[in-house]
Amino acid sequence: MAAASVRDNKAQSRFELDVEGTLAFADYRLTPSAVVITHTETPRALRGRGIASELVHGALQLIRADGLKVIAGCGFVGDYLRKHPEFADLAG
Repeated sequence: MAAASVRDNKAQSRFELDVEGTLAFADYRLTPSAVVITHTETPRALRGRGIASELVHGALQLIRADGLKVIAGCGFVGDYLRKHPEFADLAG
């Protein structure tokens, strides 16, 4: 797993995770009470290593810290939420 942490790039409306000189990201849009994650992308060379899960986990922690809910606008986030009930409180 990467040692880097997930950051919120508010200017581009996406959560980002730097891994080995490349960037995994999750696009989002804001509603008044929730963050809708619309797309997650991991560079092909990094796929199959849990990077997207690490990215979503970090994004959910940031969303929780902001006191918002999350809406799964892509299948990966929906699957992640189903597999990780510790984030059930964030479901919008």
